Amino acid sequence: MSPVKSKTKKVASSKKAVAKEQKSPASLELPVFNQEGKEVEKIKLPEKIFGLRVNQDLVKQAYEAQMSQARIPYAHAKGRGEVRGGGKKPWRQKGTGRARHGSSRSPIWRGGGVTHGPLKEKKVARDINKKMRRAALLMVLSGKAADNEIIVLDSLKLEQPKTRLMANIVKSLKLKVKSDFDKGGLVIMGLKDENIIRATRNIPKLMTIGAQNLNVVDLLNHRYILMPKSAIEVIEKTFIR
Repeated sequence: MSPVKSKTKKVASSKKAVAKEQKSPASLELPVFNQEGKEVEKIKLPEKIFGLRVNQDLVKQAYEAQMSQARIPYAHAKGRGEVRGGGKKPWRQKGTGRARHGSSRSPIWRGGGVTHGPLKEKKVARDINKKMRRAALLMVLSGKAADNEIIVLDSLKLEQPKTRLMANIVKSLKLKVKSDFDKGGLVIMGLKDENIIRATRNIPKLMTIGAQNLNVVDLLNHRYILMPKSAIEVIEKTFIR
């Protein structure tokens, strides 16, 4: 095989790989289930939210920026001006035959300050502009739609804030919709519901969040998305401008 042909094949395969990575979901039509896991209708997701091509680099940048902003710099070493003691000159300047010292809190003394140690004032947060952050969020939602990891309910309501009631919904969805739903799910609420929040609190790997508070980190940390139809409208009003 000539080197020209092999090079052409490599270029073609690389183009196919890029096209595969950036492929948008073939169909945005999803079934809608009730709380018992039975299909009641079908809806078409908005393409401007769930039909975008995913830019992995932008998503990674948004994820790292959010994680860096949540980081608390605990590590801090005290300098010579912060350690206790050392107010008096250890010995007089001349006549002792020893080296001159002005303070026992010098970095070369035991119990003294630390030179070039970690400081809590160090800024580790990365910044990303609002437009890029919003685009990354929509790309993650599009990726979830492409991987068939979105479960839409006609409504999500609980009469009481009982863990048992929410656990029954999770069990029904696991048996009839997604067999591995218990691996992790993010419950997106259109409107704040204390019953759902309190009922979900004690279920492992299940977290609740308001649709207007969606972020890249929480979406990527949970495999599946569970949301009522009303949450889609809130997402569209909040993040599409």
